[in-house]
Amino acid sequence: MKKIFVSLALVASLSASVISITSNREATKVTVADGQKWTKEKADKWYAGHKWMSGANFIPSTAINQLEMWQEDTFDPTTIDRELGYAQGIGFNTMRVFLHSLAYKADPKGFKTRVGKYLDIADKHGIKTMFVFFDDCWNKEPATGKQPEVKPGVHNSGWAQDPGYPDVEHAGDKELEAYVKDILKTFGTDNRILLWDLYNEPGNSGKGLKSFGLLKDVFKWARQANPSQPISAGLWNWGSHELNTFQAQNSDIITYHFYEQVDDHKRVISLLKTHDRPMICTEYMARTKNNSFYNHMTLLKNENIGAINWGLVAGKTNTIYAWDTPVPTGEEPQIWFHDIFRKDGTPYRQDEVNVIKKLNGIK
Repeated sequence: MKKIFVSLALVASLSASVISITSNREATKVTVADGQKWTKEKADKWYAGHKWMSGANFIPSTAINQLEMWQEDTFDPTTIDRELGYAQGIGFNTMRVFLHSLAYKADPKGFKTRVGKYLDIADKHGIKTMFVFFDDCWNKEPATGKQPEVKPGVHNSGWAQDPGYPDVEHAGDKELEAYVKDILKTFGTDNRILLWDLYNEPGNSGKGLKSFGLLKDVFKWARQANPSQPISAGLWNWGSHELNTFQAQNSDIITYHFYEQVDDHKRVISLLKTHDRPMICTEYMARTKNNSFYNHMTLLKNENIGAINWGLVAGKTNTIYAWDTPVPTGEEPQIWFHDIFRKDGTPYRQDEVNVIKKLNGIK
């Protein structure tokens, strides 16, 4: 879903980034009053206790963004139930789902009730969830209430950053701290939740190191809340050495995004293995970039790395359109960028669904 500003094909940059990650361990540790990074043994035992993780980044097709998903007036359990049923049918067992702090601030009790309802539905379908707190991607000024109309043919025309602008840095924000800790205390022992993804693509949208303060804070707050589930923040921009170092050295499980070519993906995997931690690829699959279920999902299964692609059902997010290739008429593109199903549950490509089912052991 997200635009990569640094080419992952730049092997020298990638190598330098991973060297930086692996050579600055002491400088990047978070010191907190409660909780600490999981040991390798604990992380390995946790990962071994789960079936191979496969699934998608999920938002119901009726929501343009996280706020429309979670606000009371537009929360849509009927569509969530139907569409998670599509996922269950092809063997998916994991969904990555974005929360939003503004939906919580507007109605903390109701927000948590809706999160619980979502978890009930996902659990009914045999699906565990990794929730995402903060996000630096796409529209910079989120607001509660009625969300924008869809812009025809434009990828993620209404997706909302969290917390976003105009206040860029957000470090030390007491309201955000209260939000994170309340959610983690409320759901921190819920076995329907697989993992907490603390910050999606920190530094994106030109923010760079301005996001570092909030990134550090959210790890600190999470350690203080001390959930039973692991915490992580996915690597995505191999030129952001400082952010990458911090994310990798403070994550219980290594998570990362990859939308480029399969040979580069193999090199990323080889380098990230130096952390000697379980790994989950929490974003991949962009058909026009030859990043598909055939090559990348197969690679991830062979490497025993969790595989969470972008997109389940084509809908208001418009992620069937590529990042930089709008179709102003709104006509369906010849090749979908993301997503697997149409709204009625018909696969975009039956041959892809056959591959997914085979990798998931579904006949």
